[in-house]
Amino acid sequence: MPQQSLRPVRHHTFVIERSYPASPERVFAAFSDPVKKRKWFASGEKAFIEEYTLDFRVGGREVTRFRIQAGTCTNNTVYQEIVSQQYIVFAYTMSMDDRCFSSSQATVEFLPKDNGTQLLFTEQGAFFEGADGPAMAKRDGANSSTSSRKSWSADVRAGVTNHA
Repeated sequence: MPQQSLRPVRHHTFVIERSYPASPERVFAAFSDPVKKRKWFASGEKAFIEEYTLDFRVGGREVTRFRIQAGTCTNNTVYQEIVSQQYIVFAYTMSMDDRCFSSSQATVEFLPKDNGTQLLFTEQGAFFEGADGPAMAKRDGANSSTSSRKSWSADVRAGVTNHA
């Protein structure tokens, strides 16, 4: 039996905490409404969106495919558990030019707080050979998720305040 080459894997967990001056319903909508989510998650200044689909239900899929200078990135997400206005659990992979470089499970919690919402985003990721995910999470974790190209917090805020 031929020996397969091994791909080193690194694991990393991080948490992003943010407060928004909006109800859990509005913050949840920034994640569940396809129009709102595409605006803050899939769009970017240096990315050309080739595909974006969102089937927001347990077992549903979200696919984002975009071109950047380095190649074509694909985010494939499957929703594992959804409790409206409380939490979302999903698993996703990230690929560059059809080569998977990470696989993660994430939980987004929407907690009522004062006159708004505290959002907790927890991600456990496996990063494969050549991926800088753990370094990026350490460097940018306070402001971004591993799948974003812009400030994660500002992008979600835009989705919350967008009334489209």
